[in-house]
Amino acid sequence: MDSPEDLLALENQLCFALVTAARNVVGIYRPVLEPLGLTHPQYLVMLALWERSPQALRELAADLAMEPATLSPLVKRLEAQGLVTRGRRAADERVLEIGLTDAGRRLRAEALEVPGRVMAAVGMTTEQIAALRDALAPFAGRRSR
Repeated sequence: MDSPEDLLALENQLCFALVTAARNVVGIYRPVLEPLGLTHPQYLVMLALWERSPQALRELAADLAMEPATLSPLVKRLEAQGLVTRGRRAADERVLEIGLTDAGRRLRAEALEVPGRVMAAVGMTTEQIAALRDALAPFAGRRSR
């Protein structure tokens, strides 16, 4: 960037680079997730549940940096697919709890190939992806791993 005017060039904007990269990465996931019957947002829900299930809808929404109202329709579609259950927590019926079905747990084995296929599609190693993820952590509002 040579002049103050360059600061306003579209290609110099961090926000544009992040939005474009996010859209392109989601596009890479689409054909990889299609055989699993999942969209990218549904895949994120399943990842969180494979780490910890069951969990309250609000906890799941916080893990995914989503609003519960946005997450709820995703969970309903996953329930219709037979991958998750929704029910009231016995100890506190105000809490909607989301859990995995047996089919949802089995899907994890098929999903194990997803990261490798995505790495191949983007031409990056595990180390390169980890470095990029860690560099983006301040923007994601989450700690790097």
